[in-house]
Amino acid sequence: MWEWLFAPIDPSRLHEITTSQMWHARLMFLSWGFLAPAAILVARFFKVLPKQNWPQELDSQFWWRFHWISQSIVFVLTIAAVLIAYRQSSGPLSWHGIIGYVVLSLVIVQVIMGCYRGTKGGPGDPRADGTLDGDHYSMTLRRRCFEWVHKFCGYLALLLSMTVVAIGLWNVNGDRWMCLLVALWWCFILLLFIFLQRRNFALDTYQAIWGPDPSLPGNQRPSSGWGTHRRDDRRHKLR
Repeated sequence: MWEWLFAPIDPSRLHEITTSQMWHARLMFLSWGFLAPAAILVARFFKVLPKQNWPQELDSQFWWRFHWISQSIVFVLTIAAVLIAYRQSSGPLSWHGIIGYVVLSLVIVQVIMGCYRGTKGGPGDPRADGTLDGDHYSMTLRRRCFEWVHKFCGYLALLLSMTVVAIGLWNVNGDRWMCLLVALWWCFILLLFIFLQRRNFALDTYQAIWGPDPSLPGNQRPSSGWGTHRRDDRRHKLR
C-alpha cells in the first residue's frame, strides 16, 4: 500500500522536479488550492454570519475583508510563482504554461476591475451632498457590469487552476499520494459548496449589506449573482 502511494503516477517515468519547480508548485497550490477557494466560499456563503441578527444587523465586514485580503495574497503569490517558472522556462509553452498564463490574465483583470468597481453609497457611505447614491447602492450599469465580470472571471480562474495543477502533477510525474490528496481536497471543497448552497447560505449581496426592504433601488432589480437568493421576511434569519 505504502509503496503504491509513494510511487509516481506513471511508473514508466521518473519523478523529477527541480527546486524551482517545487517552489512554483507550492506557491501555486497554496494560492489556488487553498486561499482562492476559501476566499470564494466565504464571499459567497458568509455575507451574513450564522449568529448575526440579520436584518437588524447589516453589512458584516468579515466576508469582505477576508475576500480581498486572501485574494491579494493570491495575486502576490501567483506573480511570484510565475516569475520563478519563467526564469527556468525554455522552449515552447506547454499546456500547463498556456492555461497558467490564462489564469494569470484573469487575475490581472480582477485586480483592474476591483480598482474601478465604483462607489458604494448607501446610509454608511453618503455623498458630500447627503444623498445616498452610489454605484453599488443604486446598482448602476457600472456596478452590474463589475459584478458580472468579477464573478465570471473568478469562477473561471478557479476552475482553470484545477486543470493547471492536474497537468503540472502529470508533467513532473508526481507521487500518487499527491494526486489523491489534491483530489480529496477538491472533493471536500465541492461537497462543502453543495452543502452551503442547499442550505441557502448564498444570500444576495445587496440584501446582506442593506437589507430586504423592497423600496431599496437594488432590491427592485434582479439579483446579480447566479444561484443566490433573497429574503422578504424581515424576521427570517440564517439556520
